[in-house]
Amino acid sequence: KAGEIEKAEAYLERAIRIEPKNPVLWHYMAKVHLHRGRMQKAQGLAAKSNSLAGSDRRLRSDNWRIIAHARQGMGDVVGARKAEAKAEAFEN
Repeated sequence: KAGEIEKAEAYLERAIRIEPKNPVLWHYMAKVHLHRGRMQKAQGLAAKSNSLAGSDRRLRSDNWRIIAHARQGMGDVVGARKAEAKAEAFEN
């Protein structure tokens, strides 16, 4: 529901202000933006999460999947395939 996703976004914004170096918060914010159709923003937030994720391969893979979906949504089929390949590389 729209109201619930808006609440989630507001809670995440507050949490990020409190803990700005938490890659999981950035990841969930990227998911919210993806869900709301804000593809460019979702891609940027997933990249931010990846920059903070360190050695967390699962999180990095999940972020690359968000990037792939965002690129697909923006019509960048080649970029989406490259992002998907990066996601798979972090799973192995």
